[in-house]
Amino acid sequence: MVRAIEFYSGIGALHLALSRSQTPATVIAAYDWDPIASQVYTVNYGPNVIHKADISTLTAARLSHFQADLWLLSPACQPYTILNPDAKGASDPRARSFLHLIDNVLPQLAAQQVHPRYMLVENVAGFQDSDMRHHLVSTLKQLGYNVAEFNLTPLQFGIPNSRLRYYLLAKLSRLRFPGYDESRSNILDYIPSQCPEMSVAPRCLNQYLDELDDESLASFKVSDRVLEKWGRLFDIVLPSGTRSCCFTRGYTQLVERAGSILQMSEQLDTTRVFDEFFAAQRSGDEQAVRLLNCLRLRYFTPSELLRLFHITDPFTNTPCDFVWPPGVSLKSKYRLIGNSVNVEVVRRLINYLLIEESREVSSDFTPADHVAVEQSYQH
Repeated sequence: MVRAIEFYSGIGALHLALSRSQTPATVIAAYDWDPIASQVYTVNYGPNVIHKADISTLTAARLSHFQADLWLLSPACQPYTILNPDAKGASDPRARSFLHLIDNVLPQLAAQQVHPRYMLVENVAGFQDSDMRHHLVSTLKQLGYNVAEFNLTPLQFGIPNSRLRYYLLAKLSRLRFPGYDESRSNILDYIPSQCPEMSVAPRCLNQYLDELDDESLASFKVSDRVLEKWGRLFDIVLPSGTRSCCFTRGYTQLVERAGSILQMSEQLDTTRVFDEFFAAQRSGDEQAVRLLNCLRLRYFTPSELLRLFHITDPFTNTPCDFVWPPGVSLKSKYRLIGNSVNVEVVRRLINYLLIEESREVSSDFTPADHVAVEQSYQH
């Protein structure tokens, strides 16, 4: 049984990905500073796992008694995101806790021979160009880890959502990454044994959508005030479409690059309707925005985003086991989901990270081994 610690745990998507992986595993401790996220985590995983704590205050002494095999980490992305023009990388105060884990806690645990055998780190794609990434990889290698890096998006795995993310996997050097050339230090855009041409076509969005009545649809309608001022900036998708933009913590609060909205009237030409709206605006029509009503533009609901993130599985008949505690606002739900990870992508990476957990990989990784690994990803 692999014992894991989850850092920056949020609503527990890394926990969920591990639980769905092919390796028997348990999360023995989780840490986050956000009180609402911790409340959601508690409701879904019990009160004895999550610890509301400032990660920069954690010590090697405190963590050593867990004897964790695996660290799962999704540190703050703001120091590295292209959406933040003032991103400062490792010098950003929000990077302090992650630096503390890498520079202080992990080396002390390694000196005691109680450091984790495996690590998974997730962050925005901009992390790959940061000084933090180079420092992280260098430190891990000095501590005796082999490292594999990836840029992956859910679109590659049939999920109609573009969410390109950087992932780092690490395992102690006596263990190897099958099919990965560690000497090249390159960032892959596929998981070894899953060749790029094996990527599957994304499903239609309508497979992830709620069946909403008119009253419910109205509650998620994009307001006339927002459309009048910012409508031209939205990324608009159809239920029959096979893509959506990355959803961020600011969804419904921000417009540009915060996530897609749905046009429920699929038969209408979006460009033509907006052109008529712009023409009416220019002519001074104060009611011009009403021309957009026929498109029936709305936001994705939180439950739809939970499916796109595969936090709830849209393709099984099992009851949804993820719940929101009472009192969590709609704004907080969007924020917490936007801060989360795609569970299916991480599940596949965990399968790859831990597939040789019980034995050292030999240097002659054969084609038959590749087939076995590929088959394992389907379960």
